[in-house]
Amino acid sequence: MRYRQLTTGSLALGVIVLIDVLRIWLPGIITIFGQAASTPAELMGAFALGWFVLAMAAPALVRRVGARRVTVVAAVLLAVARLALTSAPGGRPQLWLATAGLLAGLVWLVGVAGGTDRPVPGLALGLAVNAATHALLDTYDLVWRGGWVAWLLSAVAAVLFLLGTMLPAAPPGPGGARSWLLAGPVLLLTGMVALAPALAQAGMSYLVAGGDVARSPLFGLAPVPVAVAGFLLAALAGPTRGWGRPLGPAALLVGVVLFALDRGDLLVAAVLLTAVGLGACLALTDAPGRADGTAHAATDDADGSAHAAADGAGDEGAPGTDDTRRTAARRGYAVAAGMLLFVLGAVAYYSAYDLGYPNAVVPVVVAGVVAAVALAARPSGQRRPGPLPPLRTAGGVAALALLAPLLADEVAVASNREGPPERLTVVAYNIRMGFGLDGRFDLAGLTAAIGRQRPDVVLLSEVDRGWLLNGGHDTLDLLSDRLGMPYVFGPAADPVWGDAVLSRWPVTDPRSRPLPSVGAPTGAQALAVTLDLGDGVRAAVVSTHLQPPPDAGPVAQARAVADFATGYAAGRPLVVAGDLNTEPGDEAFEQFTAAGLVDALTVARPLATSPADDPRQQIDHVFVSPGLTATNPVAPRGEASDHLPVAVTLTLPSR
Repeated sequence: MRYRQLTTGSLALGVIVLIDVLRIWLPGIITIFGQAASTPAELMGAFALGWFVLAMAAPALVRRVGARRVTVVAAVLLAVARLALTSAPGGRPQLWLATAGLLAGLVWLVGVAGGTDRPVPGLALGLAVNAATHALLDTYDLVWRGGWVAWLLSAVAAVLFLLGTMLPAAPPGPGGARSWLLAGPVLLLTGMVALAPALAQAGMSYLVAGGDVARSPLFGLAPVPVAVAGFLLAALAGPTRGWGRPLGPAALLVGVVLFALDRGDLLVAAVLLTAVGLGACLALTDAPGRADGTAHAATDDADGSAHAAADGAGDEGAPGTDDTRRTAARRGYAVAAGMLLFVLGAVAYYSAYDLGYPNAVVPVVVAGVVAAVALAARPSGQRRPGPLPPLRTAGGVAALALLAPLLADEVAVASNREGPPERLTVVAYNIRMGFGLDGRFDLAGLTAAIGRQRPDVVLLSEVDRGWLLNGGHDTLDLLSDRLGMPYVFGPAADPVWGDAVLSRWPVTDPRSRPLPSVGAPTGAQALAVTLDLGDGVRAAVVSTHLQPPPDAGPVAQARAVADFATGYAAGRPLVVAGDLNTEPGDEAFEQFTAAGLVDALTVARPLATSPADDPRQQIDHVFVSPGLTATNPVAPRGEASDHLPVAVTLTLPSR
C-alpha cells in the first residue's frame, strides 16, 4: 500500500508543479508571443498547439530510452523551470522558460504514465490541492508574488516532487489508458470551471442582492471548499455501479451546459455540478485491467518484495514482456493525446474572442468526451481499495480551501468624509487583464499606477475575473483589496470579462447595457452606477470599452453609450470614461460631444495613451457633463499595462 501512496503523492506534486507552469505559459501566448489584436489568433494558436504535438513523440522516446530515465530527467527540468519562474523575469526569457517547463512536464507525464496504471488518485489529489492553494493565495500565485517566502515554498514543493520521482515506483498492472486519456480534458474543465476559485468568487458576486459586491470574509470563496470536497470524494470513493453509473456524467454535462449559457447567476451551480461530475467520471475509469490482481497483491506486501516481481514494468528499457511494453506505450500515447485535447479545447474556446465564432460548444464537447470515455469503461467485478481514504483526504484538502474565505479581507467603503465633496479624482485604465508589457502579472504595478493618483473613482477596462487563459486570477477582486475600494462589475465578453467601477463613495443602482456588436467578436457593454456623495448629492458614472469591428470605427457603439449615459444620468453630474478606441476628431469621438458631453482632457491634448512604451494614440478618454470643471488631466507613464491610465480632477457644481 505504501508504494501506491508514494506514487500517488509524487504524481499529485507533479500535477501541482505543472499547473503552476501552465499559469505562466498560457498568458504568455497572448502577452509575450502575441500582442493582443495585432498578432493573428491563428498564429498564436499554432504556437500553442506545436508544443503539445511535439510531446506526442515522447512515448517513442520512453520506449527507446526507458521510462525511469526519461521521467527523472524530465522531472528535474520541470522543477528547475518552475523555480526559475518564481518572480517571473518577464519578456522572452519568461516565455521560453515556461515553454521548456511545459514540454518537460508533458514528457514527465508520459514517463509516469508508462509505469502507472492507476493515476486517478494522484491526478485528483493534485488538481484539488492546487485549487485549494490557489484559493488560499486569493488567486495570486507564488510564481507571481516573489519574495523569500515564495522562493522558499516553491523550493520545498520542487524538492518534494523530485524526491518522490526518485523513489522506487510500484509495479503497474496492464490498465489505466482511459484514466490517462482523461487527464488533459479534466485539467481543462477543472481550470475553466470546476476547480476555478476566481470563477466561483465571480459567480458569488452575481448572487448579492442589490448589486453590492463588496466581498465579505465568508462569502466570495465559499463554494471552493464544497467543490474541492465533492470532486475528491467522487473521484476517490470508487466507481458507482448499476443504475448510478450515469449520474456522474449527467451532472458533468449539466454543469458545463450551465457554464456555457454565459449567465453570471448560474456560475456557482456550474462550478459545483461540474466538480462532482468530473470526479465521478474519473472514478468510473479507475478500474483494474485484466490480470493485474497479482501485481497489486504483490505491491501490498509489507517487505516490498513486489519490486522484484515487477519484471521491468516500470521501465520499458528493462527486460519485460511485449505486452508490458505495449501497455505502457498505450498509456503514454493516451496521456499525450489527452493533453493535446487540453490545448485544442483551450485554443478553440479563447480564440473565439478574436475570430468571432460561438465558443459555448467547446466545453460541452470536451465534457461529452469525458462522459463517453467514463461510461465506456467496463465496471470491475470487485471494488479495488485506493491508496487514499476518501473521506479524510477530501476533508483535509477542503479544510485547506476553507482557510481562504476565513482569511479573506472585507472591503468596506473607504470614504469617511462628511457631506458632499468639492472635487472627485477620476482614473480610467485599460489594465489588459493585469499583465504588463513584459508579460508579467503586475498587480503591484497596477496598484501603484492607480494609487498614486489618490482616486475617488476608478473605471477599468479589460478586467479578467477567472479566464484559464490568463492564469485564473480574479484581477478585479485583487485590485479592490489593495486599493481599499469596493467594485461593481459589468460583463462584456462573458460573465468574467468586462469593465468595472471602483469607488470610495457608496454606489447604488448599477446597470449594465450590452452594446451593438457591429462585427466585433469580443463584445462590449456600458456599466452605469450612481455615486451617493452625501446630503442627497448624487453623480452618475459610466465605464465602457468600445470594441470596433475590423477596419471600422466604433461609431454605433459610441452613439449607444452616449444615449444610455445621458438617459441614465437624467440631469445629474455625469462621467463617461474608458478605452474608447477612437481619437479626437473621429466620428465616434464626436458622438459624445454631440450628446452634450465635454472632453475632460482637452487642456492636455495631445494626450496619447497607447501603446504604453511609445504612446502615439489618444484612445483612452474621460467625458463629463458641462457642469463639471476638469483640472490636472494626466496620463502618467508606466508599463503595468499596454495602455497608460488617464486621470483628471473634477470640481462639482456648487449647490
